[in-house]
Amino acid sequence: MNWINLNSKEVVDQIIDVESESRTCIIFKHSTSCSISGMAHYRLSDDWDKRLDDTSFYYLDLLAYRDVSNYIAEKLQVHHESPQVIIVKNGETSYDVSHLDIQVADILTEV
Repeated sequence: MNWINLNSKEVVDQIIDVESESRTCIIFKHSTSCSISGMAHYRLSDDWDKRLDDTSFYYLDLLAYRDVSNYIAEKLQVHHESPQVIIVKNGETSYDVSHLDIQVADILTEV
């Protein structure tokens, strides 16, 4: 999986307002100091065996970009969690999951 670093509110706007209209966008909010978040990151990186050409994968280090994380929660109207996976389609949240509920098989059914 090729992660695209998410590090600004402008990129969030681009994802929601433009890119998600033609592609599925997956945002992974990761706390680099949290063991549960580390496990979720490992699952996403190791268990992903399907190539999705019409999907973009965004990685947010929420410790470094807390303001961006808060902006995502506000803009997409989702409660902030960490770790968290948010799927955005057509400018809206179509799926959101957090903590140990983050499972690749479940995400794939939503993409």
